Amino acid sequence: MFNIFKKDPLQIITFRSYGTSNHLYIKGRALEDENIDLSKKGFFTLLWNTYKRFETDLIKNTPLKVTLPDGRIIQTKTDHHGYFLIDETIEGLHPLVDENGWLHYKISFVEDFPKRKIQQNNSFKGEVMITSETAEFGVISDVDDTIMHTGLTSRFKWKVLKNTVFKRAEKRIPLEGAADFYEKLQNGSTGNQSNPIFYVSHSPWNLYRYLEYFLQKNHFPKGPILLRSFGNIFQKKTQAEKPQKQKEIINILKTYPQLPFILIGDSGEHDPDIYIEIAESHPERILAIYMRSVNHSRKMLRVKGLFENYETVPVLLVSESSAAVAHAHKQGFIQ
Repeated sequence: MFNIFKKDPLQIITFRSYGTSNHLYIKGRALEDENIDLSKKGFFTLLWNTYKRFETDLIKNTPLKVTLPDGRIIQTKTDHHGYFLIDETIEGLHPLVDENGWLHYKISFVEDFPKRKIQQNNSFKGEVMITSETAEFGVISDVDDTIMHTGLTSRFKWKVLKNTVFKRAEKRIPLEGAADFYEKLQNGSTGNQSNPIFYVSHSPWNLYRYLEYFLQKNHFPKGPILLRSFGNIFQKKTQAEKPQKQKEIINILKTYPQLPFILIGDSGEHDPDIYIEIAESHPERILAIYMRSVNHSRKMLRVKGLFENYETVPVLLVSESSAAVAHAHKQGFIQ
C-alpha cells in the first residue's frame, strides 16, 4: 500500500552527459527519491509511477560538490527547479577516462539535512562521455518516433499518453533495425571506431530514467541523453528563441569543433526545421540527415516539400532502417 504522507529520502540524479579532455558538461537534479521501480507490472503501479515521475519534490538552491577520480572537487549549486549544471574548462581529464571513453565522478550534498535520510550515503555516481580524438564523426539522434514508437503525430497526442503512462519501458517497441544501425554508426567505417552517439529529445527530464532504461534494454549504444525542463514545455517562446533541443545540438557542435555529425530524426514534429537550420549554419559539419517517415500524410507532404530541392547536405527520407544502412554504407560511414 502506498503511503502518501511518508517523507521520501533525498537523492541526486545525474544525467549522462559529455565533454572533452579539458571541458566538462555535467547536468543533473537534486530531488526526493520517489522509489520508482520501472520493472514492476500492473495498471495502478504504472499510473502511480507516472504520477511520481512528474510530481517531483525538488531540492532547490542547495550546494553540491563533484569529486573527480583524482580527488579534484568542483563546486556547484542547484537552481530553483533543482537542476545543476557544470559547463567549464577543466584541464587534465584524459587520464581519468576508462577504456570505454567514460569519466566517472561522484556528487554529494554539501549540507546536512536534519531528520532527512540521504540515499547512497550521500555519494551518487555520474558519468561523462569523453569523445575519442580518433572518432570519425558523431551522431545526434532524436528519440520520439525516431528510435521509439511514441505517437507524437496522433490527434490530441493520446498515443503519447497511452505509451508513456501505461507501458513499461522494456515493453516499448523500438523501431525495427534502429539499434543495429546505431551500433554500425558507432563502429564506423572500420568497424572498430568509437564514434559518439548523442540522444536529444523534446521529452522532459522527468522521463530520463525511463528513456535510459529503454535504451539499455533494447541494446542501443551508450551515449549522453539530453532532454528539457518540464517547465519549459509550457513557457511561451519568443520568435527569436531557439527550442531547447536545438540549443543542445548547437552546444554539441561547439564542444567538438573538429567533428562532423550525422543528424537523425523523424518527419513528424520539429526535426526537419531544426536540422535544416543547423545544416544551413554549419554545412561543412553535417555529413548527412536521415529523416524517418511517420504515418501522417499531411506532415510527410510538408517535409517532402522542404527537402525536394535541398542540396546543402545529403538528406534521406526513410521508412525502414535498412534504407539508411544502405545509404550509410554507400557513403562510407559504416562497413
